[in-house]
Amino acid sequence: MPRVSDAHLAARRQQILDAAYTCFSRNGFHNTSMQDVIAEANLSVGAVYRYFKSKNDLITAIAEGVMDGAEDVFAELVAHEPPLPLAEAMDRALDFADSQTGPRGVLRIAIQVWAESLRDPALAVFVADKYGRFRGLFADLARRAQQTGELPPDADPEAIGAALFGMVPGFALQRILGNGPDKKSYADALRVLLKA
Repeated sequence: MPRVSDAHLAARRQQILDAAYTCFSRNGFHNTSMQDVIAEANLSVGAVYRYFKSKNDLITAIAEGVMDGAEDVFAELVAHEPPLPLAEAMDRALDFADSQTGPRGVLRIAIQVWAESLRDPALAVFVADKYGRFRGLFADLARRAQQTGELPPDADPEAIGAALFGMVPGFALQRILGNGPDKKSYADALRVLLKA
């Protein structure tokens, strides 16, 4: 029997994740069964279970994909040379969040991941670790702002990083659940707060 290529295996795994993402977006985690995912992927039961042993495995894999994308964006903000002013860095972080709040946006799935992490201990550990890393990246933004003189040297970069990061999911939740505010208004208000 010929060996299946790594590219084929990766494509098949992604096909299953895409199907699960569609199902979870449409019906939520709890109203989606493995049979729904199998039908959406148009694969056999064995093909799907070869990659994912349970719906929880699918949820975790999707959560990893959702959060890895955000981490990449936030890490780029920290690495930018010269260091971005905080208002500009936050504007870019909000651009990313705004781009992910639509019907197929990953932040709609992130809300489900947050809720699921309250009942799934393994997912809770993953989410806590990832959000700790996000806060750390925003703390790094605050440290860079201290180095450029934008923030006072005695400011607590960890606390500022937590506050800045909190603005991003706070914006996303308001966009998804409350249909507002728009990104420009939110970013403008944040600039005023940062100047104060």
